[in-house]
Amino acid sequence: MLIASYNRPQMGDVLVVMLHEDVQAQTIQKKNEVVEISDLSNGNALGYNFFGVGKELGLTTTGQINLNEEQVKFLNNKIHKAGFKTSLEVDKAPSFVVGLVEDIAKHPDSDHLHITKTNIGKETLQIVCGAPNIAQGQLVVVAKVGAMMPNGEVIWPGKLRGVESDGMICSARELHLPNAPQKRGILVLSADTYHQGQSFSIG
Repeated sequence: MLIASYNRPQMGDVLVVMLHEDVQAQTIQKKNEVVEISDLSNGNALGYNFFGVGKELGLTTTGQINLNEEQVKFLNNKIHKAGFKTSLEVDKAPSFVVGLVEDIAKHPDSDHLHITKTNIGKETLQIVCGAPNIAQGQLVVVAKVGAMMPNGEVIWPGKLRGVESDGMICSARELHLPNAPQKRGILVLSADTYHQGQSFSIG
């Protein structure tokens, strides 16, 4: 997994790369213009901060950055020259995809949550959803594990009231779509335009 973001107005010329979810016990090492954040318990890299790389990588947008092979090669060279061992890998899989809600069941410990089985083409995900309009047979937008939402939140595996949930079924408002309704409820897509497994562009 490789999640990269860039926000020059807020953070300066720093590219943030996340590889794993944060843990409480971390070590932080800075060598040259590279900071490695790692898990104290096992030494695995959780992510990197790269300083002063915006111009060399041609970064002009704010938010999540989809790094290409040349950009990842450039960053790996920075990592290894700094003396760190981890290598980044290009992640070409889309973060937001169209899913088909194949099954829906009531959550055993909630009066408003539902447990869905949502097919995104090559796999079926268990996603807990609290939207009042969720229903079997809908085509929906799924933020997969590793997706970065427009507000900067990253989707990680989790549990809602004790039930595992791997992803999020999104509303138009959460996706920051133009003219999105400002009320609760997931975005339901038309089968005339979308199909399960299709990538969904949010910007």
